[in-house]
Amino acid sequence: MANAAAPKLGCLIMAAGNASRFGANKLFAAYRGTSLLELAFLAVPPGLFSCVTVVSQYEKALELAAQYGFTAILNDAPELGVSRTIFLGTQAMLDCDAILYMVADQPLLQPNSVCAVAERWTREPGCIVGAAHNAKRGNPCIFPKKFFPELLALTGDTGGSRVIRQHEELLRLVEIPSEELYDCDTKLALDALKASTGAS
Repeated sequence: MANAAAPKLGCLIMAAGNASRFGANKLFAAYRGTSLLELAFLAVPPGLFSCVTVVSQYEKALELAAQYGFTAILNDAPELGVSRTIFLGTQAMLDCDAILYMVADQPLLQPNSVCAVAERWTREPGCIVGAAHNAKRGNPCIFPKKFFPELLALTGDTGGSRVIRQHEELLRLVEIPSEELYDCDTKLALDALKASTGAS
């Protein structure tokens, strides 16, 4: 008897925000000589996902995504908030059994941590699985297909946390190093990271 087909896990890299808190296009701010966006792409483990989709309002970001072999989708209405990015990316991967949602401002995130989150989901495919440190959840986070309708219905600058709050009993956390959860929402945060790690 043939084995059942392996579940399809997609990956959405959310790279469409206006970065108003950063004061510039943070996607192309550099850490150790590499842009935050490219560091996010490098955190994607080769061969792990059935498809990787990048949603951005920036042509330069979409061009880089294409160079990596990722599906590139233009967010033509970024003013609608992160919900628009989630909508576009989720809609593009409705055939997946689950989607891992990644942000593009965690420069220390490592592929093995992404793999750990994915592996945890394969053991409980009906659960939401998020990266965490000391029980404090961060990104990335996997949502199974049954939550796609709720994700597609989000509005404004509201992300997956709203869906998680409705289903806390189904949340599973995967411990990863605290520094990998560090996000650079502001230029000050990036400068602080550089100072603490001796990076340029």
